[in-house]
Amino acid sequence: MVEELLGAAAATGTAAVVYVASAARVVKQYEKGVVLRFGRLRKGVRGPGFTMVVPVVDRMHKVNMQIVTMPVPSQDGITRDNVTVRVDAVIYFRVVDAAAAIMRVEDYRFAVSQIAQTSLRSIIGKSDLDDLLSNREKLNQGLELMIDNPAVDWGVTIDRVEIKDVSLPETMKRSMARQAEADRERRARVINADAELQASKKLSEAARGMSETPAALQLRLLQTIVAVAAEKNSTLVLPFPVELLRFLERASQNQPHAAPEQRDQDPEQGREPEPPAAVEAAPPDVGVPDPGGRPSAALPEEAPVPVERPVPAERPALRVHDPHPDDPPLAHEPLLHDPAPPHRTARSDDAGTAGCI
Repeated sequence: MVEELLGAAAATGTAAVVYVASAARVVKQYEKGVVLRFGRLRKGVRGPGFTMVVPVVDRMHKVNMQIVTMPVPSQDGITRDNVTVRVDAVIYFRVVDAAAAIMRVEDYRFAVSQIAQTSLRSIIGKSDLDDLLSNREKLNQGLELMIDNPAVDWGVTIDRVEIKDVSLPETMKRSMARQAEADRERRARVINADAELQASKKLSEAARGMSETPAALQLRLLQTIVAVAAEKNSTLVLPFPVELLRFLERASQNQPHAAPEQRDQDPEQGREPEPPAAVEAAPPDVGVPDPGGRPSAALPEEAPVPVERPVPAERPALRVHDPHPDDPPLAHEPLLHDPAPPHRTARSDDAGTAGCI
C-alpha cells in the first residue's frame, strides 16, 4: 500500500514538473508577450519576467520593442528635372503596440521595408537634383511622414529616416564639376577686381600725398632702388630725372626756328654760287689759202657782238612751317631773290667769226 502511494506521488510529481516546464515562459525586458488561446487574443500583454501559459491551449508570441535599424535598398528614379539617380536610405522604427503588430499585419518588418522603398521612389520623382544634394533634411522629413502614416495602424512608429547616398551618372558629375569650377573662377575674378579697386583708391591717395610733398617721391624712389639691389641679379637701375627729358623736348621743338632767322640775317648764304659766264672765243683771223698756195686777204675787223644769257626765273620765297602757332610771331623778312646776272660783252681781243671767201 505504501509503495503504491509512493509510486502515485512520484508520478504526480513528474507530471507536475512536466506541466510546469511546458507552461513556463520567460519574457525579456525589451520584449512583450502576446498570448493566443485557441487562436483568440487574450486580454493583456505579458510583461517582462516569468509567466505561465496553458500547455497545448495557449500560444505566446514575443515582440521585440527595441528600435530596429533597417537599410532601404537602392532605388533608381528620375527627378523632376529629368536626371536619373540612384538613392538608398536607412530607416529607424520600433513597435509601440505589440498586439497590433501581431494581429494587423503578417510581417511588420517586411511591410515597413516595402513601404519605405515605394515612398523613397515617390520622393525622388517629386524633388529636384539640387534638393537631393543640398536639402536632404526636408526630404527626410517628408519621407518619414509618408512611411509613418500607414505604419501607425500596424503598431509601428517611425523614429527617423535618412537618405544615405545619391549616385549620379558620370556625365552629370563632369557637368557639375565644370559648373563648380566656373563658379569658383567667377568668384576669384570678382575678388581680384575688388582688390584692384581698393588698390587704385590707395594709390590715388598716395599720389596726392606725394604731389604735396615732392621729397616723398624721392624717398620712394630710393626704397625701390634698395629693393631691386637686394636681389642677386645683374640689373642696374639709374634714376633719370624727368625734368631733363622735358628740357630736351623743348629744345627739339625750338630748333626749327633757328634756321630761318640765320637765313634772314644773311640772304646770300643760302643761295647757290653761280657758275662763271661762258665766253665764246673766236679763232684768230687766218686767211684761207687758195688753190695756188697764196694766202687770201684778211677780212676786215668787225665790232664785238655782245652775248646775251637768259635771265633765270625768280625763285619762290621760302616759307617756314611754325610748329607752335600759339607763340608770338617772329619777324621773318622775305628772302631776297637772286639778282639777274649782268650782260657780259666780248673782249676786245675776241675775233670775229671767220668766213670762207
